[in-house]
Amino acid sequence: MSVYNQPRKRVIQIIFLGMVVLIMTRLFFLQIVEKKYSKLADANAVLRKVVYPSRGIIFDRKGRSILSNDIMYDLVVTPINVKNIDTAYMCEILNINKEEFRKRITASILKNGSRRVSVFAPLLAPETFGKLQESMYMFQPGFELVPRQIRSYPFAAASNILGYIGEISPQMMQRPQYSDYNQGDYLGMTGLERTYEEVLMGQRGIQYLVKDNLNRPQGPYEHGEFDTAAIAGKNLRLSLDVDLQVLGEHLMRNKIGSVVAIDPQTGGILSMVSAPTFDPNLLTGSFRARNFSRLFTDTTKPLFNRAIQAGYPPGSSMKPLTALIALDEGVITPSYGFPCFGAYTYCGRPIACTHHNAGHAANLRLAIANSCNAYFVHLYRLEVDAAKWGGVKKGHQKWHDYISSFGLGHRLGVDIPSESGGKAIDTAGMNKLYRGQWNSCSELYVGMGQGQVVATPLQMANAMCIIANHGSYYVPHFVSSIDNDNTHLLDKYKEKHVVAHVSDTSYRSVIYGMEDVVERGTGQIARIDNIIVCGKTGTAENNAIVNGKLTKLKNHSVFVAFAPRDNPKIAIAVIVENAGFGATYAAPIASLMIEKYLNDTISVKRKPQMTKTLNDVTIDPVVRDKSKLDSLNGASAKMTTEQILKLYFPNN
Repeated sequence: MSVYNQPRKRVIQIIFLGMVVLIMTRLFFLQIVEKKYSKLADANAVLRKVVYPSRGIIFDRKGRSILSNDIMYDLVVTPINVKNIDTAYMCEILNINKEEFRKRITASILKNGSRRVSVFAPLLAPETFGKLQESMYMFQPGFELVPRQIRSYPFAAASNILGYIGEISPQMMQRPQYSDYNQGDYLGMTGLERTYEEVLMGQRGIQYLVKDNLNRPQGPYEHGEFDTAAIAGKNLRLSLDVDLQVLGEHLMRNKIGSVVAIDPQTGGILSMVSAPTFDPNLLTGSFRARNFSRLFTDTTKPLFNRAIQAGYPPGSSMKPLTALIALDEGVITPSYGFPCFGAYTYCGRPIACTHHNAGHAANLRLAIANSCNAYFVHLYRLEVDAAKWGGVKKGHQKWHDYISSFGLGHRLGVDIPSESGGKAIDTAGMNKLYRGQWNSCSELYVGMGQGQVVATPLQMANAMCIIANHGSYYVPHFVSSIDNDNTHLLDKYKEKHVVAHVSDTSYRSVIYGMEDVVERGTGQIARIDNIIVCGKTGTAENNAIVNGKLTKLKNHSVFVAFAPRDNPKIAIAVIVENAGFGATYAAPIASLMIEKYLNDTISVKRKPQMTKTLNDVTIDPVVRDKSKLDSLNGASAKMTTEQILKLYFPNN
C-alpha cells in the first residue's frame, strides 16, 4: 500500500475502534450499572399498566367549564392469554351468552391479532364494573379493566363545535400521524376535540405492579422506581359565550339553519349554532354507538354543521359588498341614484324589487335601506363593464378578486374541521358555464347575492366583521388561549388581515345605509333601544333539482348585522331555511342575540317577540315527522316555551 494512503487507513481504523468502544460502554451500562431492565426481566410477576392522562378541559370566555371528564371502564382482552377462566360467570356478569363470548374473542383476533389488546366490553355500567372488579382475579391474565375518560356536558350545548372522542380504528393506526397511539386509545374525532387533539390528549404514563400467584395486583413494583407519571392534557380557553350559544339553540329550535356570531375586534367566535342540534351527552357512555347511528341516519342531518358546511345564496346580504366594490372602483358615488320603477328590465328579463315606492333608490343609502334589487344588479354591470378593465372578462375577474378579498369563495381557516369554501364564480368559471359567450347580463344576479355565488354562514358573519372594522378582519376561531402553552399554534389567529384599496369613506357610506336598514328600512324589527344596529335583511331564492327539474322552493330567511355602529363588539349572520323574508324570522333571532350579548340581558318589552320566535316552526312537517328531533335535540327540546322564557325573564 502506498505510504500516502497510510493516514487514511489509520483514520478509518480509529473510527471503527471508537464505535466499538461506544457500543461496549453502552452495553456495560445497561447490563451492569443500570438495574432497571434486569429487574424487569427477572420479575415475571410484574404487570405493566398504561396510565391514561386526564384530558384537557374546555372553558368558555367567562371561564365556565363547558365539558368535564368522568371515568368509566373498558374490559379489554388479550386473546392468547385467555386460559382456564370461568366463562359462564363472566357471561353472567356481562349479560351475554357463550356464543356472543366466542364471537367477541374471534372478532378481537381478526381485528388486532391474538397478542394485542382489544376492547371486549366498552364503557361498563357502574353495576357491571363493580361485579367484575370483585372477581377480576378469576379472569386474568387474559382480561383487564382499563379506565377510560368520557366527556360530560353540563350545558348540553355546542355539540358541533366541541366534537366527540372515540376509539382509534385499525385503519387510523396505519397512518403516520397516529403512530403514537395504541389500539384501544381514544382520540378526538370531530370539532375542537379533533383539531386540538395533540394539546388535549396529554402524555401517557406507565405503572408497574407486582402480581400474586392468582395474578392479582398487590402493589407497586420496587416502590414505583420504574413508573412514569401521566401528564394531563392542556386546557383550552374559548371565545365562545356559552350563554349566547344556549340562547341561539333555544331560538333556532324547530327550525333548520344556522347562527354565527363573531367578535370583530379579535375574530373570536362568540356563538355557532347549527340547527337542528343534538345533546352532546348522547355521544358519551355505553350508548354512544347506538346514538351515533340514530344521529347519522336522521333526516334533518344534525351531525352536519350548517354553519361551516352548508352553502346558501347570500341574497340581499351581499348588497353591501356590491356597493363597496362600486364605490372603490369609482363607478358610482354615494349620491348615485337609479330610476327603479319596480323591476330591472335592461337585460331583457325583468328582475323585480320587493319594495318599489317612489325614490327608493335615489341614492346608495336609500337603495341599501330599501334593498333595491334593480340598483344592485345594475351596480354589478357597471363594475364589470367599466372601461378601465378593457372588457367584461377582465372586469368580472376583478369583481371576483374583490369578493375573494371579502372572504367569499374560499375557506377562511376556522379551527374546526370540514369547513366548506362556498362558491364565487371567476372568469374561467364563466367561460366554462357559457362556453365563452357571455356578457354582464349573463350573471347580473350576483350583484344581489343570487346565481353563481354561494356563502357559508361563517363567511357571511366574517364579511360583517370586515365592514364593521372598515376593511380588516382576523381569521374566525374558537380558541383564544391554551393553558401553559409555549408554541405558536394560535399565532395565525392573531394576524390582522387588511382588505386592500377600499377607502374608509366608502365603508362609512355603506355602514350608514345599513344603519338605515334597521332604523327605517326593511329590518326595523331588529331595533334595540340605545344601541345602533347596522344590518341587512335578505330573502335568498332557494332552487333545487327535484325529479330532474330545477324547482323553486320556499326562500331562505337571511339577516346579517353588527353592533354597535361605532366600536362594534359583535357581528352576526342568521339563516333560517325555507322560512321566507329575512325580517320575519332571521332578523328577530339576530337582534335578540345581539341584545343579550351587549347588555347581558333581554328587555322585558321584547318578551312577546321572543315568545313568537320560540314558538315559530319553520321545519317541513314531513321532514319533522320522519326525524327523531324530540329525542335527539339539546336541552331546548326538553323545555317548554314557558320554561325557557323564565330563564330570561325570571320576574315576569
